[in-house]
Amino acid sequence: MSAVAQPPVYAIHDGDVVRDRDTVLAIWHGNLGESERMRAKYDWFYLGAPGEPPLLRLLRHEPDGSWAGACAAGRRRMLLHGRNIQGGVMVDLAVTPAHRTLGPAMMLQQCIVDAGRRELDVLYGFPNPKAAAVFKRIGYRHWGDIVRYARVLRYSHYVRRRLPAVLAPLAAWLLDAATQTRDRLRRAMQPATRMAWSDVADERMDALWGTSAPEDGLTAIRDTRHVRWRFDQSPVARTRYLLITRPGDDALLAWFATQVEGDALFVRDFWSDDADRGVGRHYIDALVHAAYRAGHASVSVEIAARPSRIDSWISRGFSARGKRPVFGLCSNDAESVCAEDLYLTSADEDE
Repeated sequence: MSAVAQPPVYAIHDGDVVRDRDTVLAIWHGNLGESERMRAKYDWFYLGAPGEPPLLRLLRHEPDGSWAGACAAGRRRMLLHGRNIQGGVMVDLAVTPAHRTLGPAMMLQQCIVDAGRRELDVLYGFPNPKAAAVFKRIGYRHWGDIVRYARVLRYSHYVRRRLPAVLAPLAAWLLDAATQTRDRLRRAMQPATRMAWSDVADERMDALWGTSAPEDGLTAIRDTRHVRWRFDQSPVARTRYLLITRPGDDALLAWFATQVEGDALFVRDFWSDDADRGVGRHYIDALVHAAYRAGHASVSVEIAARPSRIDSWISRGFSARGKRPVFGLCSNDAESVCAEDLYLTSADEDE
């Protein structure tokens, strides 16, 4: 007598970003963040994404028909060795509390991997380090780490934690004065540039990208279309751009997309006419100078890249303050290329 096949407890369903908006928001509720913020994020990231919408998969608990989880991969236009490819970043894995075990989460992640292999050239993610083993189990490779580099601009906050209160003000003044003197000497020996802040992406970003797009490695396309969607249209945080131009012809040489948290300035993305080799030291000096004049106490940037593209930041006093793993997979034979030559920033995430 043959055994009767048992129906599956869970099943994966293809999602539609328009039809399933309310379903996804209900799954997210209490899991991924404040509800109003997540509604705004959904409309921007899922409904307003340029090009094709994100891949979306839903998990249903078949015995009672309830929706138990969701996962997605946002699409990215990318370059791999100068060739246009379709990339995707895994985002917004959520499982409702009643079903929060390893099995449902693994099913969702595996289905996004399978869909990514069919529809994308590259799929990557920035998981919590504790999830590394799970990512490896479902087929991802550890491509490297995205590292946060930071530089102190004003030392008052830092010396107060390390010196007696009576000594801290003088020590901070001396450190600030020495640092600013060194920075002024550096700028005096560099090519003339102009700096300006802008609240919106600049159309000249297209021309800059067109003449400087890298011919090696894996990186997202950083043209005006992408930057406007990623930052100007994002409801998550306000972004200001530091634009660096050449005096006279006003050509855009470099830009930095920045956001403020407290007294710290965070560089979320950037590009320059020499960024394929590593953004020039004189552009970083301009960034540091502009941040200091704006009153910030520190500057930070997150980058996953080969050492030669990081050296200019380190030479200007930026030091590693933490890192997160980057996992990915390719649908072709380019796996080793992706792993060995990344160029990602925190803008390559979903927020």
